[in-house]
Amino acid sequence: MGNFGKYGLDPVQSENGMAATSHHLATETAIEILKQGGNALDAAVAACAVQCVVEPQSTGIGGDCFCMYAPGGSDQYVAYNGSGRAPAAANLQWYLDQGYDEIAPIGSHSVTIPGAVDAWDRLVRDHGSLPLSEILKPAIKVARAGSPVTQRVSIDFAGSGDKLKDCVNASAVFRPNGSILKVGETILQPKLADTLEIIGNEGRDGFYQGDVAEDIVSYLKSRGGLHTLDDFTNARGDYVTPISAKYKGYDVYQCPPNGQGVIALMLLKLIERCEKSGEGPLNLERVHREIEACRLTYHQRDAYLADPDQVYVPVEEMLSDKNIDQMYEKINNRKIDPLPDFQMPEHKDTVYISVVDKDRNCCSFINTLFHNFGSGLMAPKSGVMLQCRGGGFSLEPGHPNVIAGGKKPLHTIIPAMVASGGQTVMSFGVMGGAYQAFGQMQFLSRYLGYGYDIQAAMDMPRFFANPVTGEVEFESGIDEKIIEGLKDKGHIFEQDASLVGGSQAIWIDRENNLLIGGSDPRKDGCAIGY
Repeated sequence: MGNFGKYGLDPVQSENGMAATSHHLATETAIEILKQGGNALDAAVAACAVQCVVEPQSTGIGGDCFCMYAPGGSDQYVAYNGSGRAPAAANLQWYLDQGYDEIAPIGSHSVTIPGAVDAWDRLVRDHGSLPLSEILKPAIKVARAGSPVTQRVSIDFAGSGDKLKDCVNASAVFRPNGSILKVGETILQPKLADTLEIIGNEGRDGFYQGDVAEDIVSYLKSRGGLHTLDDFTNARGDYVTPISAKYKGYDVYQCPPNGQGVIALMLLKLIERCEKSGEGPLNLERVHREIEACRLTYHQRDAYLADPDQVYVPVEEMLSDKNIDQMYEKINNRKIDPLPDFQMPEHKDTVYISVVDKDRNCCSFINTLFHNFGSGLMAPKSGVMLQCRGGGFSLEPGHPNVIAGGKKPLHTIIPAMVASGGQTVMSFGVMGGAYQAFGQMQFLSRYLGYGYDIQAAMDMPRFFANPVTGEVEFESGIDEKIIEGLKDKGHIFEQDASLVGGSQAIWIDRENNLLIGGSDPRKDGCAIGY
């Protein structure tokens, strides 16, 4: 506490229920669902469906979904992995024979079978209070009536307009007059509204069978895809057992691989070994250590993370004190170059939503198309924008994450929970592709480590060591002296970095029966309580 007015908005407080999302219409929808008698899970799905309409560059029913749900606010979590799989016909040799050396994030080969609708349907049937048809009504209404493009959405649109030129279906919706929609202009998606209505009435079968599935499959095949109706009929997500690690006396829970939650836990364990330097986290020594921690842990991510149904992923070894200690010992006053190889045992962009209801059911929910507008492809009759998660596969023979039929790719989206004494104390998550694991560490270390309030911990300037380019992205607001000092230590900076990630969180103050929420200023959303 003690940051009143210093960074911007202050945390929101309420007693009954609260929702935090990256778009105000989604947050408002979640609150209305709670007031109608829905629980936190119902509200999260309703909010997400609205975001599929008003933030179509970030998320959609043609994407994937992960969820962690805490019935009654306990730490006995229901976790669901709703990540899609590669088509059954996909195999490494086919891509190599066609001359591919990577799966580009644009086009039919980047499209895995969407897992979001399966996740929504299964979670609502098993743990919701309202029927899916009622939950989807707000999104259907907005899709038909239209919604204005908001400020942050317009920035994302502007940077991705050219991506849609090759798809007449997407262009008709988002580039209706030959240029991408701008702030204040209306997004109309009547075809998507019809599809959402079908899903509301028929559940998952309305998406994975019948006219909608036939529309998507025939379109992907026309673009060279390997997808079949059987791939859609057989699509299923999985309930999974969360993994956890201690940080500052709290238990932090994540979904297990194929998501990168294990990397967030590794980062927390590693950064806790680093002594807190300075009064705040934005000092040269601390920033350098966080960058090095990022580079070390993501190096292991790219080496080992894959679908555990098809290859062994050494989660225990990655989280072991031995592994964390080895990484900690590598961090010194200079950039580590080259990054070391660690021996493990051998074995043969996104939207985030946090909701807590009056009964303290907690929902940590994330849904994604991956890159802006996913694959750049929209099915013509159903209006479904399709994800590009297949771009997360490797085409390197022998790599754990190499593409294979029915396999799930390395996934970046990671809903999270924090617990203490057997009870959930926070539902939180961070958006931003690969940044998410590092972003969770930054948020938690600023909130629990340095004592900033829940909103200020989000507002502070961010940085990220991009594992693809090797360059450090940084936001404005970081002292130039720190940047110069980091350059002296060998770090290379990306010159055109802008906003890094997004986040939402709700803390449960059980002593005072209060919910305390924050929502990232980098997005168009808010936290609302009642």
